[in-house]
Amino acid sequence: MYDDASYYYDAVHPNAAGSQEKPEKHKRKQSLLEKPNEEFQADARRIEDQGATAGLTTGSSGPPKATLARRAQSYSDFHDAVKAVLGENAIGVDKAKKKGRRSKTEDDVHSNQEHIEDDLDFANWYNELEHELLDSTNDEYISYQKQLELSQSHLDSLLSDTSSTLDLLASLTTSFKEVDSQTTVFQKQCEGLLNEQKRIEGLAESLDSNLKYYNYLEPVTRRLNAPGAGNFVRSKEFSEMLARLDDCLEYMAAHPNHSESATYKSRYRLLMTRGLTLIRVNFVGALRDIASDVSRRIADKQLNDTTMSALLYAKFRFGASELKEVAQEIRKRAIRSAGAEPGAEAEYQSLMNELYTSYSATRGKLVIPLARKKIADIAGAPSTSKDLVSFARSSIGYIRGICSDEHELWREWFEGEDGLYDFLESVCEPLYDHLRPRIIHEIQILKLCELCTLLQTRYLHDQDEDLEPMDTNQVDFSLLIREALEEAQTRLVFRAQAILRDEIERYKPKKEEVDYPARNRQVLLSGTKSKGTPATSGRKESIAEPTTPMPKTPLVVEEGDSPNGRWGFDTEAAFQGWYPTLRKAIWLLSRIYRLVNSTVFDDLAHNIVHQTTQSLRSAANLVTQKSGNTAADGRLFLIKHLLILKQQIVAFDIEYVTPEISFDFSSVTNTFWELRERGGLFDPRNLWRIMGGGLLPKVVENMLDAKVELDGSLRTVINDFTGDYASRITKPVDASATAKRGFDAAQAVNVVQKMAEKEVQVLRTKLDEYLDDIRTKETLVAAVQDQVIQNYETFYDMYTAEKRQKGKPMSKKGKGRDDEAWDPDMFSEWAGGVFKVRGMGPLDDDGDSRSLSRNGSM
Repeated sequence: MYDDASYYYDAVHPNAAGSQEKPEKHKRKQSLLEKPNEEFQADARRIEDQGATAGLTTGSSGPPKATLARRAQSYSDFHDAVKAVLGENAIGVDKAKKKGRRSKTEDDVHSNQEHIEDDLDFANWYNELEHELLDSTNDEYISYQKQLELSQSHLDSLLSDTSSTLDLLASLTTSFKEVDSQTTVFQKQCEGLLNEQKRIEGLAESLDSNLKYYNYLEPVTRRLNAPGAGNFVRSKEFSEMLARLDDCLEYMAAHPNHSESATYKSRYRLLMTRGLTLIRVNFVGALRDIASDVSRRIADKQLNDTTMSALLYAKFRFGASELKEVAQEIRKRAIRSAGAEPGAEAEYQSLMNELYTSYSATRGKLVIPLARKKIADIAGAPSTSKDLVSFARSSIGYIRGICSDEHELWREWFEGEDGLYDFLESVCEPLYDHLRPRIIHEIQILKLCELCTLLQTRYLHDQDEDLEPMDTNQVDFSLLIREALEEAQTRLVFRAQAILRDEIERYKPKKEEVDYPARNRQVLLSGTKSKGTPATSGRKESIAEPTTPMPKTPLVVEEGDSPNGRWGFDTEAAFQGWYPTLRKAIWLLSRIYRLVNSTVFDDLAHNIVHQTTQSLRSAANLVTQKSGNTAADGRLFLIKHLLILKQQIVAFDIEYVTPEISFDFSSVTNTFWELRERGGLFDPRNLWRIMGGGLLPKVVENMLDAKVELDGSLRTVINDFTGDYASRITKPVDASATAKRGFDAAQAVNVVQKMAEKEVQVLRTKLDEYLDDIRTKETLVAAVQDQVIQNYETFYDMYTAEKRQKGKPMSKKGKGRDDEAWDPDMFSEWAGGVFKVRGMGPLDDDGDSRSLSRNGSM
């Protein structure tokens, strides 16, 4: 409120605030009688001025104009300010009024005094004067009252203006709230519009990003179908166009829900095929031009090897990198999709295969005729025309060089090795055309073995020993030569089977080859002569070293081997005592060992061991049937050769082969058919015949394991040998002898003792005639001794049981009476002194010369 008043007075008296100093403090008013007349006159003028000012103030239609005057802090300040403002302007007015009033009063007094004529006039004059004096005395209060009334009117106007202002502000507040609410609504609408704008912009961008995959169809179609479209195949724009087509195809595949995605996908796929076909046409055309140029230059004149190499390789290397990049566009897209079936070919693999085929055909027309001519020259050379190994070494070396050159050139044309080895196999065809017939017609197994060794050691790398991977920049020639190795191995196995059939299975021995033990004596004499030591016989001979040492490694008897050559001992002496089929079997196994596949070798080795065992059994029968020989001769012959065979096959690592087991239903099916024809299929007696008459399926084993069969045969013949000698010694006390009437046990035991002393000498003599190993002979003697003791124990148990039945007393342990049989302990002690089995000594270092157990097992 006071601020508005200060604004008003500043507006009416703009210079009052700046010129007026700070008003003095309020003092008490003077008395009316003390004030001079000038003051009354000034008050009158002030009232007039204030009335004029009030008239000006009331005439204003609104609040005063705002100024920068200082705001009043209290009512006293407001009063001082008003007084100061009014005081400065009213000072001069009061002075003028007082002066005028004074002069007027004086004039009135003088005039009244001049007109006073009687007491009435004087009384009127005095009353007027008294009223004037009273008025002049109350003039200041009246003026102040008017000021207060003026201030009150002003304050009332301020209050009304303030009320109107407050009403205006209230209306403004209401309007502001309305505007604020409207602004908030407008802001929300604007935000919604902005979001909608962003959404529409996103839709527009999405439409643009999606439509670009559809809009690209027309320009690329015009580009690929335009005349001369194949001229820009090698440009960068063509590769970018194919990349765009890949993006379009991926987009169509990723958005199958689009209405026309399938249509556009098929059209884009056709365009991709069209573009890759243009690459193939350009590639084949460039390759054809290079090949025609090279062929024309070769046909024009005779060229030396250097010029020929420059034409065949340098000419093809020029521009190969550019065509390689072009072909790479097809190769990048010849990839099988993730959802493709196993074994399915990639979509554009056929185009890539056409590039491989075109390149291979073009290079083959240039290289293969030259290779064929060179191989023919090698085949016709004197040094290689008849020798298979020499021809293979020369021709394979030449082909290997060509394959290395072609491998380097291939890597300059293509990325990767897809199709490379198919092409190199066609380059190797001239080699196979000459090598294959030579392998098929080769009958010497030694040549076939040398060829397999050559191919395995020189051209094949062992995967077990080669820890580092093969260099990709070098051709893997083992893949190319493997076919020749397989053919050589097949021919080698075929020849080995032929030798097995003709020289082992169907072998017909000569008379001198089964002339045992005379043949052993000849070997013994030749061995002692070669060593320069006199031959001995009997048990003392067994103390010396064997005259024909047994080799403990696989023996290979070659043509031209010296007697004391590679094995360090006389191989002829070692083999002279062997039966020919055993010698051939060991020779055959040593030849094919490690030259053929392990599975094939195991199967073939089992057949060889099986047929050799059968051949030795047949030979043992022939030795037994020879005049002057007994069954012991045949059995010792078989024991000796089976021990040699068992010792030799250990070094070949023949794996165990599970026998092939099958069921034979032929008897069952035949019986059912027979009963069906007769009409007695449901007869209980016929069903019982089927179940219990031996018509169930038969279990058939085709072949036992060779080692198991060999051990079984050796165990059987040793048991037969020891059992035969033990039976001959204990024949007087066997079951048939004790069953006779009048059997005398003491006399029978005496006969057994005499037979034992006689047969032990015969046994050792026979063993010396066939065996050289001391431990083997002593083991056999010990086995015979154990069997004799076992037979005697059987006899003694029967003898004591019979005496107990008859109630006769038995003597205590020991020798007993002369008319009684010895107890088993006494007989064993006596048998030990007769057989005189010596200790076999320590085993050899290699442990291969393992002795037989005393019961005949290995």
